[in-house]
Amino acid sequence: MESLDSTDLALLDQLQQDAGLTNQELAARVHVSPPTCLRRVQRLVQAGFIERRVAILDRDKLVEVLGHGLDAIVEVTLDRQDNASMEAFEARVAADEAVQQCYRVSPGPDFVLVIRAPDMPGYLALAQRLFTQDANVRNVKAYFAVRRAKFDPRVPLPRPARA
Repeated sequence: MESLDSTDLALLDQLQQDAGLTNQELAARVHVSPPTCLRRVQRLVQAGFIERRVAILDRDKLVEVLGHGLDAIVEVTLDRQDNASMEAFEARVAADEAVQQCYRVSPGPDFVLVIRAPDMPGYLALAQRLFTQDANVRNVKAYFAVRRAKFDPRVPLPRPARA
């Protein structure tokens, strides 16, 4: 699959909003038959356009059970920026469960991480295992979120032109 038509884009858009839709509900929303819908979604999965389907949890509801937790955006600068050093650091942080997102960036720091820790002691343990023990980490700058104004994991897709 090399290109996406308007039906493919509509399917992807609907699935980004609610991946729990039944095939019949999804087909009705994009105005195709259920067999066509199923075949197209399977093709989108096989082609890699749909990486995985997940549930997005309501953090406000989980506070009662898990506590508030701590969100941090962390800038990391390495001493050595050769490809092997960058890939080694990236693989190590990407494998850590507390690291929700990892970006290699330029200019500025080498990496920006989005981290979720249960509390400050949890963050300090993470900092010790990911940053302090790594001799190649030169600088770490952490920003702690006090409020999340927006969270939207959807990829913006072009809207089909109306006739």
